[in-house]
Amino acid sequence: MNAELFFIYDSHNPWCYATSALVEQIHQAFADMPINLWHMAYYDGDTKVSKQQVKQVAEQSAAQFGGDYLDHSNEFQDSLMAANFMAWVNSKQPEQAVSILRGLQRQHFVDNNPFTDKYDFQALCQRFKLSPPGKVFKAQLSKDAEWALAQIEEVQEVINTHAFPALLLAVDDNLVLLNHNLYLTKPEAIVEAVSLEMS
Repeated sequence: MNAELFFIYDSHNPWCYATSALVEQIHQAFADMPINLWHMAYYDGDTKVSKQQVKQVAEQSAAQFGGDYLDHSNEFQDSLMAANFMAWVNSKQPEQAVSILRGLQRQHFVDNNPFTDKYDFQALCQRFKLSPPGKVFKAQLSKDAEWALAQIEEVQEVINTHAFPALLLAVDDNLVLLNHNLYLTKPEAIVEAVSLEMS
């Protein structure tokens, strides 16, 4: 049996932050399962995250938000550089990708790191011993990030929704859209659901 996980997300979206905790649980339980992290690059500097949305995520999930982020959450968000960075990570360091994404999101949602400048990534690169090329730190999407967007569009046609986050499990020739909303308050419970789908 071949199983593979696909996570369609944006690093700067609070619901995606909550859902990535589920991805982390799946990664820990099924260490050999390939996980594809596909960044949507939804926030391009012209889109905000509302305080109401952050409040809903905090109330309906196990996600934690820092005071500094809460104070500034209603500002325009730009995740393009993070999309480039994560596309590079997913390609070059797939075994660390989930941990790196969780680290990036914690810095964003707890420490209010915007990840809009090369220097915003320094602590993350030092922690995970990463040396991304300069093309990652551009204000426009890299070829790797654009490739991820093309993959997302293909999958969205199959699942007939453009909603995100989306968590999909491919088992052999079957593709299952996991109902991540059921597990946001107790992320570890997703492991049993995945086990059932795989059996």
